[in-house]
Amino acid sequence: MNTPANVEELERALLRRAEALAAEYKERAERSHDRILAEENDRLRLREEREMLSAKAVADRTYRRLVQQAELSCQEALESLRWTVIRNTMDALPAELIRVTQDEGSYLALLAEFLASAARSIGQDDLVCEVNAVDLERLQTRWESFAKAAVPRQRITLHPTARPCSGGLMLRTRDDRIRVDNTFEGRLARLEERLERIVQERLFAAADPASGMAHFGAAFHG
Repeated sequence: MNTPANVEELERALLRRAEALAAEYKERAERSHDRILAEENDRLRLREEREMLSAKAVADRTYRRLVQQAELSCQEALESLRWTVIRNTMDALPAELIRVTQDEGSYLALLAEFLASAARSIGQDDLVCEVNAVDLERLQTRWESFAKAAVPRQRITLHPTARPCSGGLMLRTRDDRIRVDNTFEGRLARLEERLERIVQERLFAAADPASGMAHFGAAFHG
């Protein structure tokens, strides 16, 4: 039978064992706690990195889209401005051509060139030339010598009725079946695309914007 001393010794032993187990479980719990915290921190860090990468990718795509939109908008604005400048320049050409008529010597040389090229194109001997009212008055008294100098091998009659145009001439057969429109308006209409291309080259490829107006004459005379 156990004595009180033995009982007390057993109780002390059990208490020590309980304390040892408690300390061991506490240590295990702390290690588990630290491990769980570390793993959770790693998961949070990885999640944060993934979210940052995802946000960066979204930001990069958004930035590229905005840059592309800005470039397209800028390009559209530049094209609109380019077209406006070209059209303004083209719209100014008729006034420039009217100024050409004010230098009689140069203008008559231009008319002679128009007459000769039109006569060659038609290739018939008996033709009729029509000019505007100012040129009709200017040429009536000198027409025979003017026409012979420009087209010596073809007979060309100056029509007595003025043609509504700003300058240049219309050459046609007597039956009006063949005609060459060398009026300023006719030539501008035929050469519009070529003149626009020349104006664009002069305005945007060259340094001097004024050269677009100054150099269209070669195309117009051709």
